[in-house]
Amino acid sequence: MPRASKLPSLARAKWLKEPRLQEVMAAIAAAGGEARVAGGAVRNALMGEKVTEVDLACTSPPDAMIAAFKAKAMAVHLTGIDHGTVTVVQHGAVFEITTLRHDVETDGRRAVVQYTDDWAADAHRRDFTMNALYADASGKIFDFADGYGDILRRRVRFVGSPSARIKEDYLRILRFFRFHARYGKGVPDASGLKACNQLKSGLKNLSAERLRQEMLKLLAAPGAVPTLKVMAQRGILKQIFPHTEEWRVIGRLPPDAILRLFVLAKDAAGLKERLRLSNAEAARLEALHVAPEVSPQLAAKEQRRLLYELGVQAWNDAAHLSFARSRAKEGEAAWRKLIALPMKWTPPEFPVKGRDLLEAGFVSGPVLGEMLQHLEDWWIASDFKPGKDELLERAKSQRGS
Repeated sequence: MPRASKLPSLARAKWLKEPRLQEVMAAIAAAGGEARVAGGAVRNALMGEKVTEVDLACTSPPDAMIAAFKAKAMAVHLTGIDHGTVTVVQHGAVFEITTLRHDVETDGRRAVVQYTDDWAADAHRRDFTMNALYADASGKIFDFADGYGDILRRRVRFVGSPSARIKEDYLRILRFFRFHARYGKGVPDASGLKACNQLKSGLKNLSAERLRQEMLKLLAAPGAVPTLKVMAQRGILKQIFPHTEEWRVIGRLPPDAILRLFVLAKDAAGLKERLRLSNAEAARLEALHVAPEVSPQLAAKEQRRLLYELGVQAWNDAAHLSFARSRAKEGEAAWRKLIALPMKWTPPEFPVKGRDLLEAGFVSGPVLGEMLQHLEDWWIASDFKPGKDELLERAKSQRGS
């Protein structure tokens, strides 16, 4: 039975009272069904975290759900209809709504589901107890797995048998560690950890896209470093990629997934395919391979030169990585100043273009390109101080050289 008598209420939550959400829930009710907010939004609200996405579950089967929304002239998109999920757009607000279901058959990656109107059955097929919470339109909370108790304990715990939940979808191994790094406290739940260790080989069968999503979220989580250590000690992390043990360095980096991934992976260059990284993410890893070491000992003029040549992103990465690998103490003023340079000084744009030299009498061709490069080198060496006029005068004076 739901443990509503022991639970707080979300009746005063602003996100729950939002008119467009209430209209969507009312549309289901008008057609004889019931919709409740499910999972993450309820969890985050109870943990004092920001609610960014609101997903719903409902008792109506997909056809009845679609008809209910169309009757209220709401835009419906069949984004996951094979699993009973539709997306409703109401005055610009987007909501995913899924019919209550339980798994009939699973293969470790995807499931065959059967629709139901049993809220407890739907809760018991979810991954973690803190995700098996529901709230109705009035803010009343329904808890079928002591999820609220685990929220109070900051404990990430599988619903029912950890092994059974993992065999339904092996990605839940990574989700267990990612949720612990994000929401947990202390050591991971013992029964969940044991099951993850026993079934870790199942990670090898997951798609690169799914691995990427979970790993990048885990790497950016507040408790990433101690959680990754546990994964490494149990041989779970090496199921995903060969890794280093540079925990001190990783722990001194900001919560940036790509920066931490660069230090953690033994072969960061090979991760583009292994994790299906985006071109931008792969480019950052490549830039980190050749990133110069920077330190507060560099003259201010040299710091500005490097920032100009590297660009803001590569400078930030180089500065954070250099600090993490140094023996400097946390919060050291000189390092703080170095890392903050892009916020204090914006790299200027080189003021001379090729057309400026053409207008000054230069002829298009290799000589013009060489002069542009010479002027930019001199401008950088002069700490970016010469203006356009001074640069053009220098070009004219050296035309015959």
